[in-house]
Amino acid sequence: MRNSSKSKKILALFLVLMLGFIIFLTVMLYTAVHARVIPSIYSEETTKAQRGCIVSADGFHIATTQKLYKAVVNTRNIDPEKEELFIQLFSIYSGLTPEEIRQRIHTRKGTVTLSYHISPKEAMYLKTLAFELRRLGVFIEYETPSGQRVLQGLSIIESGEAREYPYGKLLTPLLGYPRKMEEDGYTRVYGIKGLEKYFDEELNPQQNKAQKALRDVNGYLILNRQSDIKRQINGLTVKLNIPIKLQARVEAITDRIKEQLQADEIIATVMDSKTGKILALASSNRFDPSHIQREDYPSLNTNAIEYSYEPGSVIKPVIFSLLLEQHLINPYDMVNGHGGSYTMGRKTIRDEHKFNMISAEDVIVYSSNIGIAQLAQKLNGTQFTEGLKRFGFTHFSGIDLPYEKRGSVPTATQLNNYLYKAITAYGYGMRANAMQLVKAFNVFNNGGKLVNPMVVDALYDDNGRVIPMQVQAPIQVISPATAQQMKKILIKTVNEGTGTVAKTAGIEVGGKTGTAHIAKNGGYSNSYHTSFIGFANDAKHNYTIGIMVINPRTVYFASITAVPVFKGIVDMMIEEKYLTVDPVAAAAAEAEPAPTHHP
Repeated sequence: MRNSSKSKKILALFLVLMLGFIIFLTVMLYTAVHARVIPSIYSEETTKAQRGCIVSADGFHIATTQKLYKAVVNTRNIDPEKEELFIQLFSIYSGLTPEEIRQRIHTRKGTVTLSYHISPKEAMYLKTLAFELRRLGVFIEYETPSGQRVLQGLSIIESGEAREYPYGKLLTPLLGYPRKMEEDGYTRVYGIKGLEKYFDEELNPQQNKAQKALRDVNGYLILNRQSDIKRQINGLTVKLNIPIKLQARVEAITDRIKEQLQADEIIATVMDSKTGKILALASSNRFDPSHIQREDYPSLNTNAIEYSYEPGSVIKPVIFSLLLEQHLINPYDMVNGHGGSYTMGRKTIRDEHKFNMISAEDVIVYSSNIGIAQLAQKLNGTQFTEGLKRFGFTHFSGIDLPYEKRGSVPTATQLNNYLYKAITAYGYGMRANAMQLVKAFNVFNNGGKLVNPMVVDALYDDNGRVIPMQVQAPIQVISPATAQQMKKILIKTVNEGTGTVAKTAGIEVGGKTGTAHIAKNGGYSNSYHTSFIGFANDAKHNYTIGIMVINPRTVYFASITAVPVFKGIVDMMIEEKYLTVDPVAAAAAEAEPAPTHHP
């Protein structure tokens, strides 16, 4: 009996061992033939590169990019016993009320976005919170239907970028504006107008930051030599030639005088005569690029280049210089003013100031349409057309801005006709933009050389490497001698002629007024474009300054619309030390008797 009982116990133990062995084999076989969900030992993180900044000449950031983040949580990972702790802590860090958070996490089970448009600073704090919540055991794993165990918790994810303009309307419309576009759920910014458009490719980010490496139990990267890392390459920084303070003060002048004149718009340009660097390009019509309203639509264009018009009398010095260059006239030749009214064919030409006989140079000084119409007959059609083109008309000005309108001039055949010559000589029958006129006038203040206007000084990468702008070599349009003659005539125009309001004691100032009817519906309206383009120099500095006023309503003569804007800018540049008054010349100017106007 005792042996029989012992045998049964041994048999039972054997059967148990066999059953265990069979179960072990079954589990091993199941594991071998079925796919297993094994958490990856590697993790990957990507950081989006940013659009570059636009910076003023004096280092102020005018356009910047801010990353936006969103906070996402998997509600299945929140420990029900610690849900209230999560709500209260997230409320403190995010600024959302506990009620808002509670409502969002109870909307549905699974992944829920708690907050959009989180700033980089807020995102940094929330990432710290996410780490602490894991440490405190607020998040627990859950098992998916496929058997995978998931622990996601709170994630702070880049959702896009926003363009910011800290100075609001300053430098618009030159600065331009961007548009947002979705790319795989990420909001990107692209330039639509102005500098944002012209330098869109350079401003755009080049390469996102990517890191692939071993991860720890919490999913954080362990970076070492075996890690795969791509560095972040942001867009380039665009640095302007324009100092922010000078621009702001020029804008203030255009705003004040626009209101006085009840004008549609005033455009002002300040350019370094030697280099072509634009130091200010201001419009009285501006907008906030971050919050464009419907009423801003008429102000979105950079009208300094996108608006072409018949320039009127400011073209006369260009025509006069062509005559001098061809040795067709002498400044002291006499011209018949015909008492202020002269008929050429079917066209009667009139002057504001009535003359009988007048010197050729005084045709410019007192802006005689009759005088320039007669002098222009000495040019043949080819000399006339090609001369205007050499000064840059019908060509892009070369400025680093998009959508420029090139304007037009009559053909050589048309300008062989005496009436075309006469009309074009005082600024009708052709079209130009304000920047082309500034560029052309700059020739007289730059030894006869044509230079391209440049808004941007250079591009910079994140390492401070400078990428200089390509600068076109100056082109000799007229001889230095002709340029000097024209300069003297334009100085006389300010001292004695139509531009006397611009006179500034101790500063060399010259320029030319222009007033032209605005063409409308196939004819000319009783509204006007008025202009004054000139220069202001001291012993060390040379500036070319152009003013254009669109449709002033209180008064229309350029001498009392455009010239005061010019004068205001010159006075301000003296205050800001861009120009230094010569005390000897200033004293001499004060001692001079007031100019006697030509009868």
